[in-house]
Amino acid sequence: MEAISRRRRNNQLLVPEAREEMDRLKARVLRQQTGKQVRGPVEAKMEMARQAGIFYRPQGYNGDMKTSDAGKMGGSVGGQMVKELIKLAQKELTRRS
Repeated sequence: MEAISRRRRNNQLLVPEAREEMDRLKARVLRQQTGKQVRGPVEAKMEMARQAGIFYRPQGYNGDMKTSDAGKMGGSVGGQMVKELIKLAQKELTRRS
């Protein structure tokens, strides 16, 4: 029987000081996708769960959530955030040239 490697994702920012700006980016992407204004990371998670049709407990234990459901929650928002971050990096690189 093969040993199953269990990796825990490290969702910590490389630059912790960027947390607030990342939360604002997430809120902006959600607003673009849904037309709804979200305030803060908890409200953002609740909206992403609602979009995906997934039960999410904002004040409670979510450790029983399936990995596939967690992926559905953040998938489209996370993908759009990556696109926005790449766009920002490209603009910065162009500015420096």
